[in-house]
Amino acid sequence: MSILPPTAPTPPPSPPGESRRECRSIGIVVPVYNEVLGLAELHAELTRVLRDLPCPASIWYVDDGSSDGTAALVEQWAAADPRVHLLELSRNFGHQAALTAGMDYVQDDVLVVMDGDGQHPPSLILRMVELYQAGYDVVLTRRADTKGAGIVKKACSNLFYTLINRVCSLRIPPQAADFRLMSRNAALALGSLREYHRFLRGMVSWIGFRQTTLDYTAPLRIAGRTKYSISKMLGLAAHALFSFSKLPLRLCFIAGITLLLLSAAEAIHAAYIFFSPRRGELVPGWSSLMFFIIAIGGVQLIVLGIIGNYIGYVFEEVKRRPVYIVRRHVAAGGRAAPAAAPAPPPPGLSQTS
Repeated sequence: MSILPPTAPTPPPSPPGESRRECRSIGIVVPVYNEVLGLAELHAELTRVLRDLPCPASIWYVDDGSSDGTAALVEQWAAADPRVHLLELSRNFGHQAALTAGMDYVQDDVLVVMDGDGQHPPSLILRMVELYQAGYDVVLTRRADTKGAGIVKKACSNLFYTLINRVCSLRIPPQAADFRLMSRNAALALGSLREYHRFLRGMVSWIGFRQTTLDYTAPLRIAGRTKYSISKMLGLAAHALFSFSKLPLRLCFIAGITLLLLSAAEAIHAAYIFFSPRRGELVPGWSSLMFFIIAIGGVQLIVLGIIGNYIGYVFEEVKRRPVYIVRRHVAAGGRAAPAAAPAPPPPGLSQTS
């Protein structure tokens, strides 16, 4: 696999007042879904990077309901390499849920999450660990360029981040990726957020902590096609909008006020004609009546749809269904391990390393 060198500038200095931090262990989470054709190449690159890390590391592959033999391949590696773990989910729960599963299971000092398609360069992990040692709790990555990405995809991505940063109270770096490092404290804080509809990039921004960003050039996929279809990307955008913004509800209010003002203007206009010498020109207005009926009906349907979407999100949350279900956990040496993840910390509790 051809891993292009990161394009990031010189890493920023340590946060003020921070001394160099020790790295005791690293857990790398890699969600995979039908990646059997290219996963061996990524795994080879990851194992090479592990040799250069300053502390022991493990790789946690989360199989998100693959049907192409991905789980069997990872199970072979787990049997031969004590650093490899397999989490096999009971079905396809989605990328964000698979990432959450890995983060719940990893109990290491440092947590790294990355995709399994080869577009997140493993070599960048070394620089991320350096920034962790310098005192940062969260090291984000940002795609400065993506090889093979079309103009339409880049334009849609830019539009998405522009809108999200304008309508939400969070600040998400444009072109941010689900390739990041987190300290144990940050990972525990993120793990305490158990919402069902998950937009992890926004959630990571919400928890705070000392954060910094590295730019990189994303290479082409190793093999296969992207699993993020247009519908899935739109779904992720909806999760981001409805989870972190009340703007749609405000737009409903603005639409109602606008229609009220238009109705008042039409009433004032009709009254003026009625009491003026031009009274004879006032005839029942079919077009104006239909305009208001259609406009009000359309706005009502839009408002009901937006409110219904929020209610649907609340409905999903109050059922308290798990974000994912693990069918089995294959640990070091290929042995079966308990499938239940450690319980996440209660919200609001202070965690220490």
